[in-house]
Amino acid sequence: MHELIAVIDDEPDITRLVALHLKKDHFKVKEFHDATSFFAFLNKSTPDLLILDLMLPDENGLEICKKLKMESRLASMPIIMLTARAEETDRILGLEIGADDYMIKPFSPKELVARVKAVLRRKRSSDETIRINIGDFIEIDLTKYAVTVDGRRIDFTTTEFRILQLLGSKQGWVFDRDSILNYLWGHEKYVVDRTVDVHIRHIREKLGKYKEIIKNVRGVGYKLEL
Repeated sequence: MHELIAVIDDEPDITRLVALHLKKDHFKVKEFHDATSFFAFLNKSTPDLLILDLMLPDENGLEICKKLKMESRLASMPIIMLTARAEETDRILGLEIGADDYMIKPFSPKELVARVKAVLRRKRSSDETIRINIGDFIEIDLTKYAVTVDGRRIDFTTTEFRILQLLGSKQGWVFDRDSILNYLWGHEKYVVDRTVDVHIRHIREKLGKYKEIIKNVRGVGYKLEL
């Protein structure tokens, strides 16, 4: 286990204690004492799991949780709330807005580590069901918005990723340009259907030697087929 765990708590003694026990189990740990520094860190890295206090000096932990769950890149990041707020309503609200677990202070560090492992196991199991494999050379990870080609990660824009996801989810099906546009933007699109052709060209360029799997069905649209 070398997952990166972020810990946000305004008490340094708490973050040090949690970090100490997580590192004993070979986790990497990043400590934060306020929301501002944590969100700055998110601009360059995404933790595998967040341990979050609810009472922080600059922002409520529940609001932080809501913000994270609204971001597509971060929505799948597991969150364990660690707080002195023991009221049933707080626990229910925390779980309802997306927290994966809720622990009350004072707490057992060993139990917290066990819960971290359990949440990560559930996430790994879930991730296995939300990947699209194209042959044995392309993998589309729907939780991380990541595409790997021959084991190497390739950067796609969000629009390119979603088009590849759509075509890969129903391999062999033909999608006309209007269907692809509706999938991307619904009926509130302000682009012409030829925009799809531009994105398809970029996707093919990034797929390199596998570009031919995306086929143009003349007069109709596109399909992905091996």
